[in-house]
Amino acid sequence: MDQLLAMRVFHTLVEARSFSGAAEVLGMSHSSVSRQLKQTEAALGVALVHRSTRHFALTSAGERYHRHCIDILARIDAMTHAMTDEREDLSGPLRLTVPLAIGTLELPAWLPAFRLRYPGIALTLSCSDRYVDLLAEGFDMALRISSAALADSSLMAKLLTASETVLVASPTYLTQFGLPRVPDDLATHQRLVFAGASTPREWAITGPDGHTQRVPLDGAFTTDAITALFAASLAGTGIAAFTERTVRAELARGTLVRVLPQYSLGRSHYYALYPHTRHVNSRVRAFIDFMAEHYRQP
Repeated sequence: MDQLLAMRVFHTLVEARSFSGAAEVLGMSHSSVSRQLKQTEAALGVALVHRSTRHFALTSAGERYHRHCIDILARIDAMTHAMTDEREDLSGPLRLTVPLAIGTLELPAWLPAFRLRYPGIALTLSCSDRYVDLLAEGFDMALRISSAALADSSLMAKLLTASETVLVASPTYLTQFGLPRVPDDLATHQRLVFAGASTPREWAITGPDGHTQRVPLDGAFTTDAITALFAASLAGTGIAAFTERTVRAELARGTLVRVLPQYSLGRSHYYALYPHTRHVNSRVRAFIDFMAEHYRQP
């Protein structure tokens, strides 16, 4: 007896709740489905279904066998998809939505290497700090940066990395206005404010002693675009907060300098989000694995 066929027939029979329904789904005759069930019951030595002209019900043995069928068939299907993906040429469209920080400021650090590794993937990148409904707007996946735990949703989330939030300013600004030594000094400085949808209007700054001080953000410049905040910082107009990942290149070049480096503003987490399906699109998986590898690099 073909056990895999037996499990698929039985699983379809249970889902269809009738022999005729299962026969239609499987493209088999009613008698073939019935014969397959009888052979399965004979091989197992138990009755799986209570037979009646009006009702369809599983025996206790049938319920247990069905649970095993679901598990085994899911594993086989996952293995088949995985082996198919290994043969696939990773090509075709991939639609992403990412925060402006990743899609513009961090883009030179990851896009060239991704294009080199996967030249067949046609990448469409939407850069926005607003919340995007992946399913409603037709995106394959999203990257998001969050300082808090993600809300429960129907999406799968993979943590890619975490990054410390840092205060920075340009050397020109610090030469003109001086270097803050303690959080109280920020009151006399120009504070550049990012007004994102879920961004608090204060900086919670924790010192080496564990004491947290809150600095209100009532600066002379406020923007809802991280790219504008970045440009204002480079232009020497004040002090701003970014994830260290976002300004890493500028800190290395010296075009931005950390302010109050002995203090902590917490950490933000970078997530990859994608629809919850049994089989993840191979291009989605390739991008997630690539970004996880990218963020592991020092």
